[in-house]
Amino acid sequence: MNTLIIPAMLRAADTPVIKPAAELGTPLLLTIAAAGVILLLILIVRFKIHAFVALLAVSIAVAVAAQIPLQDIFTVVSAGVGGTMGKVALLIALGAILGRMIEVSGGVQSLADHFTAKLGPTRVAIALTIVGFLVAVPVFFEVGVIVLVPVVYAFAKIAGVHPVKFGLPMAGIMLAIHVAVPPHPGIVAGAGVLGADVGLIMIISLLICIPLGFLSYGVSALLNRRSYELLPAVKKIVEEFGSPETLITSHKGGIAPPRPRLIISLVAAPIVLILLGTVGTLTIPKESFWYGFCAFIGNPFFALLVAVGLSFFTLAVRRGWSLQETSNVFEESLPPIASILMIVAGGGIFGTVLQVSGIGAALSKTLDGWGLPILLLGFLISLILRAAQGSATVAIVTTTGLLSSAILAGGYTPAQIAVITIAIGFGALGLSHVTDAGFWVVVRYYGLTVADGLKTWTVLTTILGVAGFLLTFVAWILVGGLST
Repeated sequence: MNTLIIPAMLRAADTPVIKPAAELGTPLLLTIAAAGVILLLILIVRFKIHAFVALLAVSIAVAVAAQIPLQDIFTVVSAGVGGTMGKVALLIALGAILGRMIEVSGGVQSLADHFTAKLGPTRVAIALTIVGFLVAVPVFFEVGVIVLVPVVYAFAKIAGVHPVKFGLPMAGIMLAIHVAVPPHPGIVAGAGVLGADVGLIMIISLLICIPLGFLSYGVSALLNRRSYELLPAVKKIVEEFGSPETLITSHKGGIAPPRPRLIISLVAAPIVLILLGTVGTLTIPKESFWYGFCAFIGNPFFALLVAVGLSFFTLAVRRGWSLQETSNVFEESLPPIASILMIVAGGGIFGTVLQVSGIGAALSKTLDGWGLPILLLGFLISLILRAAQGSATVAIVTTTGLLSSAILAGGYTPAQIAVITIAIGFGALGLSHVTDAGFWVVVRYYGLTVADGLKTWTVLTTILGVAGFLLTFVAWILVGGLST
């Protein structure tokens, strides 16, 4: 078999670098890029074409317009898929499995009850905000909101208030974590495009999200001073809910949900491993055995795999789930992420085409001439794309693709690249409105009209996005960004 593989590897190594057939001027390249982004938004927003198909079609169109040789276009497409998916697919899949295990075990309700008991019934919104923060690290935003909805409904009935009063601050911090903290797909994909250190991103973004949690609670309290109409369908559901105790059920059985301490440990395990690994690789000489050990245990792939293994033992084996039942839980966690993985792949293709075509370099040269700070530019582009087409993941991967040449050629340190990636992530937090699937999840489950959703959810996400960027700018100063 080696006689077949080795020559193929040698031919691949000798393959010349793909370049456009003709060198186009900067104005024309930027026009092609702008037209590509506009076409992408039209396909997604106006014609409701799936983001993956739209990204693939636009990438091919941009490659043709930029005069990349026709025979090389799909080589570039394949390189874009492989380069991005190789870095993010395992993270997204493992994160989905861990989130699903916590979800079906009843661990989310257990956390909610725990913090409510600690803080008292008058501080339910604070308790749910804390729960949302913890749950959002391993669980996708929409899944987390939906899983916590029964808890929100139960407490809303007991207090006799609109569900949005409890749900809004919780959903706000959950979305902030979703766009900025690995292993969520958008920020991980952006890190993959820019070659950013996922461990550094996780540490910095989590530190930023802590004050954002307080801000989400405070801003929501102000927004909730108004009274909002409760949609009849949701009102009927809320009225049917009894006490919170009726929500606590085990996974298809009569056992109480797992203890909150266990769920917190499962969420914290990968974070601690990544933190230890990152600190170790920053402080231990590369020649040392312990440098390699720290790099191994701090790798996000390994950290999440450990968390999944722990969840298998503590939530499945020790609680008496059958092997078939556990297998079904693992199986059920993967289909929902297929669409996300494809969007990430499409974003990788688009970014690679922009680089190979020379558009990225042309944009980099133009940005240098304008003198715009790269941190602010990344935030604004991501914010505009997010508002225009709705998907935070698409906004992040498109923005990182557009700016990758400028960032990679800018001589930035790993910490600075991590901070730039986080700023782009927070750009995808603001202006969540009717183009965003998450907007509809919040509006429909919390019983808001569209107008009230715009007055509450859109305002909250925008304030959190801007605040997240301002805190990221502080991190930028601390990592020496102003001196570059």
